[in-house]
Amino acid sequence: MQTPFRLNDFLLVVVVIASMITAIVFPDFGSRFQVFPVYCLMINFFLSYLSIDLADVWKALKDHIREITEFTVLKLAILPVIIYYIFYFVAPDYATAALLLTGVSTGVVSPMISNMVKGNSSLVLVVVVITSVLAPFTLPALIKIVVARETAISFLAMFKMLAMVIFIPIILVEIIRYMLPRLVAPILKIQFPVSLLMFALMNLGVFYRYAHFFKEEPSVIIMATLVAFVLAAIYCAVGIFFFRKGPLHNHLAGAVMLGNVNNVLVIVFSSQFFGPVEPLVAAMY
Repeated sequence: MQTPFRLNDFLLVVVVIASMITAIVFPDFGSRFQVFPVYCLMINFFLSYLSIDLADVWKALKDHIREITEFTVLKLAILPVIIYYIFYFVAPDYATAALLLTGVSTGVVSPMISNMVKGNSSLVLVVVVITSVLAPFTLPALIKIVVARETAISFLAMFKMLAMVIFIPIILVEIIRYMLPRLVAPILKIQFPVSLLMFALMNLGVFYRYAHFFKEEPSVIIMATLVAFVLAAIYCAVGIFFFRKGPLHNHLAGAVMLGNVNNVLVIVFSSQFFGPVEPLVAAMY
């Protein structure tokens, strides 16, 4: 029997929080997992992409090409810049975190969430794939242009990291789907427990390095949580407003596509190139 989604959601929250606390309280233990985050992220993406059929994506793309193009530009280029400068003047320490979360790809579980709220899931499915493919190019470009960290971060290094964790799982999924299709169903059956393990290993391997900072500045955790809530509210409001002239299921799809971001990618990516605040905000989201 399949575990109810709400129970899965609860278990995920428990695992994420528990693994973060463990890494912060016992950093020596967490340091043993420092090489795991990137590979765990790739495994999680592989499991998530396995439930997406590209044939369905191409079909849906033909039906919504204008809306998808406009929304993608908003999601990956326009909104991240606006959000960054809002936070730059209101809460500058969290501006980069806001940029990363806003400019990252739509979360791969968005079609499932869209189905639950009766949104336009075909539209959501296409945006998930397109933003996932474009993010390795657009997110580093945003960082270089907006944050202006030319001397600190290499565009090529950011692109290589994002391309590896996104494209390799997609390629592996397509190979298995067309050459070993019998493996798809058995793998999907173990998707959730494996994903939980990957989340735990990622958090252990990321947050141990910031243990001293979080112990010295515990208020940052509260602020990061507040920022995450504010961002979520903005995303949902903008998503609904973007499709305001369309039917209700498009309103819901817009809220899901902007509100459900690939925050796990931001956790791992930002831990490679930024300080403790960015992965913390992503984790709280």
